[in-house]
Amino acid sequence: MRIWLNGALLDDEATVSPLDHGLTTGDGVFETIKVENGRPFAVRRHLDRLVRSAVGLGLPTPDVAAIETGIEAVIEPGMQFARLRITYTGGVSPLSSDRGTSAPTILIATQEIKRPSATSAIVTVPWVRNERSAVAGLKTTSYAENVLALAYAKERGASEAIFANTIGNLAEGTGSNIFCVYDGELVTPTLDSGALAGVTRGLILEWFGGVERDVPLEQLFQAEEIFLTSTTRDVQGIHRVDGRDLAAPGTITAQVAKIFAERSAENPNP
Repeated sequence: MRIWLNGALLDDEATVSPLDHGLTTGDGVFETIKVENGRPFAVRRHLDRLVRSAVGLGLPTPDVAAIETGIEAVIEPGMQFARLRITYTGGVSPLSSDRGTSAPTILIATQEIKRPSATSAIVTVPWVRNERSAVAGLKTTSYAENVLALAYAKERGASEAIFANTIGNLAEGTGSNIFCVYDGELVTPTLDSGALAGVTRGLILEWFGGVERDVPLEQLFQAEEIFLTSTTRDVQGIHRVDGRDLAAPGTITAQVAKIFAERSAENPNP
């Protein structure tokens, strides 16, 4: 593991203050970037979203140039497939919800990971996404409900948990967006559902097309095809949702995956 912390390149012995607001209250935002064959993908889009999330949370605007320096520092040329994570927090603060006056903490780390499987299973969970939350649409470090939901899914033999929102519409996974096919049409929930504006999600809508609309949760079980998108999954077909089996990857899923692979290879920073 390579770690860049507040301007210094360190190893996995790097530490942050026990008073860091990201640790004590989850007051922070983050981005995950895929590194493949030593090359990070879609850095510009991820940094744009990091800035939006930070400003939306009321944190100072991140120093993008410094973060770009940190990204270069933690990538080794021999990395075949890795996760690069940028964490940006409120810095040292009181042991309360109040922020302090110190500079934000910027932490960038890389870690090689296994490539995800081509298809996987998902389960719906008994909890909801709050589309009216103060942090809806922001990629914050307050991830406890995602940790709980993902554990729930894995206990049931799935790799991802799927949330509906407070009015019963399909929203997203713990770390993914979801697409469904109905009568040959590719559909994904709107961002008003409470779903995060995923980078891969956005690229698929640009490169392949699709419809953004509300999808009642019960319609998930009527979909002809389902796939997830995320930074490290790219396009992952779903072969089971709760107790229902599907053929995966389906025809449209395979088409989307092919186009995404070709376009992302042509332009690593779209």
